[in-house]
Amino acid sequence: MASRLLHRLRHALAGEAAGAEGPEVEEFPESSELEDDTEGLSTRLSGTLSFSNEEEEDEELGDPCEPGLPRDVGVTENGDQSPSPAERPGSSQLTRQLQDLWRRSRSSLVPQRLLFEVTNASVLYTIYLIRSGQFDKAPATIARRYSDFERLNRRLRRQFSCDMAGVSFPRKRLRRNFTAETIAKRSRAFEQFLAHLHSITEIRRSAAFLEFFFLRDLQAAQRLTCSGMYQEALATWSNAYRLQDKLGICNSGRFLLTLAGLAVCHQELDELSEAHCYCEKALQLLEAQDSHPLLEPFLQAHIHLSWKVGKEKHQSEARLQGLPGSGVARQQQLTLKEFLIKEALD
Repeated sequence: MASRLLHRLRHALAGEAAGAEGPEVEEFPESSELEDDTEGLSTRLSGTLSFSNEEEEDEELGDPCEPGLPRDVGVTENGDQSPSPAERPGSSQLTRQLQDLWRRSRSSLVPQRLLFEVTNASVLYTIYLIRSGQFDKAPATIARRYSDFERLNRRLRRQFSCDMAGVSFPRKRLRRNFTAETIAKRSRAFEQFLAHLHSITEIRRSAAFLEFFFLRDLQAAQRLTCSGMYQEALATWSNAYRLQDKLGICNSGRFLLTLAGLAVCHQELDELSEAHCYCEKALQLLEAQDSHPLLEPFLQAHIHLSWKVGKEKHQSEARLQGLPGSGVARQQQLTLKEFLIKEALD
């Protein structure tokens, strides 16, 4: 019985391999082809999409976390696959076929060190951003509706029509749109959608793509800070910090505003050492800039906090004195908290 099943599986795999040599199939079908909600997507996307360094990609024989992937094939010193201890040529051949299919399924996207995982709960989709290749103890998380993905898709197609021509987007279904099966399939489709977007350099760096992840957190954190809800605001600023860190934009104006929010909330909660630390991070980013609107507020806050926690403040005082502008103009300068509250986030 087992040999008969193995024989059938071998023939099925051989049919897939033969089909792969036929006419080239479009890797990212147009959205019209996804009318049945991601039926055309590979079943290998039932987990998460992980992107790692290219050298790591070459070294892997397969993903050890992929369900059902045989793990009884060794590697000799020259890199060749060795037969199993029981010298089972049929099993070894089957293993190599599965590994080849797995590698082909992963080779369509440019490897990046970021992983998107989309899970669902009713109509909200939870997205985890996790660094691959290492244990990420602080993944960033957001929750988005289908309409949020749809809005991102429209913005990017207007701005990057050529790049977006090959990116598929799952359509809503007229019937059974909110069944558990449909939402689960759409979660896998959104993983592929975000992964494809992230593989295109221009889109990955665009404001539309980046703000899809963190702008809402910044706006919520700003509202909470203005309302004096510093503990709640701190959690939201912290998540926005992690999101921007994962996306690799730690030198942008939005990131500096995030550092300002963290410093202000920690200071209001009497956590002065933490507030001082975020001020120092910001001043390191502003080291080569003398005209940034946040430079003086950060210097003022750093001097005050350094005095409070007993840290060295002479360098910040000297830099503040060296900034252009009269003493009267400096007295009218907004504090870090005032700047944070008045900054328009849209």
